[in-house]
Amino acid sequence: MSAGGAFGGTRGARPVPPEKGVFPLDHMHECDLEKKDYLGCLKSSSHKSEKCREFSRKYLECRMSKNLMAKQDMSELGFGKECEVEASEDKNTVMIRD
Repeated sequence: MSAGGAFGGTRGARPVPPEKGVFPLDHMHECDLEKKDYLGCLKSSSHKSEKCREFSRKYLECRMSKNLMAKQDMSELGFGKECEVEASEDKNTVMIRD
């Protein structure tokens, strides 16, 4: 007999919490509109998240304002400078605005 768990894990090992901590689910659907807008954008852009950054920002801001996640500066979440990806005929060009 082995001392491991049912799937090969070690018994009694403590789970490690996520780096950012636990955040509550949106049971009251307070940010559903923002979530649907973001997911719709992802679907229409072939899941290219860089094209949906503004929707992502609005969703995170909604979650923070409704206390569904810890309040953080948007620059800490990757929204410090806006990046636009423009496809040209020859190559992709990235422009950074301040």
